[in-house]
Amino acid sequence: MTKSITCFKAYDIRGELNSQLNEEVAYRIGYAFAQELNARTVVVGSDVRLTSTPLKLALTAGLIDAGANVTDIGMAGTEEIYFATKHLGVDGGIEVTASHNPINYNGMKIVKAGSIPISGDTGLNAIKEKAELLDDHRVTTRLAHYTQQQPIDADAFFNGTAHVKKDLLIESGSYVEDSCMEAYVEHMLSYVNLDNFEPLKIVVNAGNGAAGNALDAIESELASRNIPITFIKVHHEADGTFPNGIPNPLLPENRADTADAVKAHSADFGIAWDGDFDRCFLFDADGQFIEGYYIVGLLAAAFIAKDKNSKVIYDPRVYWNTEDIVENAGGTPIKSKTGHAFIKERMRKEDAVYGGEMSAHHYFRDFAYCDSGMIPWLLIAELVSVKQQSLASMVKARIEAFPSSGEINSKLKDADAALERVTNTYKHQASVVDTTDGLGLEFGNWRFNLRKSNTEPVIRLNVESRGDIALMEEKTEELLAAIRAE
Repeated sequence: MTKSITCFKAYDIRGELNSQLNEEVAYRIGYAFAQELNARTVVVGSDVRLTSTPLKLALTAGLIDAGANVTDIGMAGTEEIYFATKHLGVDGGIEVTASHNPINYNGMKIVKAGSIPISGDTGLNAIKEKAELLDDHRVTTRLAHYTQQQPIDADAFFNGTAHVKKDLLIESGSYVEDSCMEAYVEHMLSYVNLDNFEPLKIVVNAGNGAAGNALDAIESELASRNIPITFIKVHHEADGTFPNGIPNPLLPENRADTADAVKAHSADFGIAWDGDFDRCFLFDADGQFIEGYYIVGLLAAAFIAKDKNSKVIYDPRVYWNTEDIVENAGGTPIKSKTGHAFIKERMRKEDAVYGGEMSAHHYFRDFAYCDSGMIPWLLIAELVSVKQQSLASMVKARIEAFPSSGEINSKLKDADAALERVTNTYKHQASVVDTTDGLGLEFGNWRFNLRKSNTEPVIRLNVESRGDIALMEEKTEELLAAIRAE
């Protein structure tokens, strides 16, 4: 009988511990991954969650049994796996992480050679099918070998006990532990000219996730080169129990610790990351959270300053500010459907130097078109130094030029009816109708984008205007009333 595995999503693997994802499922995924990609070399890493190492070791056992040699880079953020996959020239990379999901979840982000993403139609569904078809007796027998006949205890696993023995992986001759940190740090620092840096004081909040280690390595290298940056560290130590809550600064209630530290230490700006630090979130010197949209514009400007003819990819939710910055700086702005696989694909097609989403995902051509939570703040630190301007003043000018509502979610009984209601009211008045992603309508000096969630009855609204905050606020209220009029 085929085993049903329910933790495969559109672009990654994510599931509830024990009920959807456990060591047996991880073994199956590892085996199927190596089989589907014909992978002979794979790099693996894991975030700080208690179950991440147990899952990684079981995954590794499956990879080895399918004929792969595995390099384990230990506790790492997702971008370290992206980097290592390309840097080591291996056939694929797997990071065990649940990012900002609840504590009882875990998952995997996977890439093939060159750190190219794998989605449903490019191999993920095939991996799922192969994992489900693996012979149950074979899986049980091989896991029993790697666990030395120790039965897998669900509670022990949940609390971080790995049943697969690392010494047996080593004995296979196909498993090594290594670090790419030195090369990773060198690559991170290649995006900036360190001679440009002025003295800065920066608050960093790793949220007890994986960012702390990488930041320490970057800090050490900066210190060795006498670069005058002082870091104030908040919730810095890696801790898989997340004593300060699961790090997700996209949620307003998770921002206070960073904001308070910025103000208390009179820092130049603050940075907070999610658990696997592929996203970073920025705060100005007053502790104000900066919407990701305005960071996209600043980073686009930073790249075009280095290369006038650069192409920049952006998502279609809010974009007037990005277009304005890129065009005025001499670059080419290109709109793409939202979502990392779409952005990366379009960047490759256009040879774009940078891609940015308002959700704080930033993608870089020289980083294998992958997203990074470390490159953005380095570029911002350089920008602040070069322009001799505070982050607050740079952003303030852009907010005044193109004020936006930020993304507002409405949970509804019938999302389709709401979408139809708004479309019927506004579409005939619009000067531009854009269906790149959801519904985008323009009305001269203001516009909005409306997208429906793929997974729940939720409508996501973004509104922006040209230099008129009152108009943007008025239209936001008007649209929310129409959306929520059930």
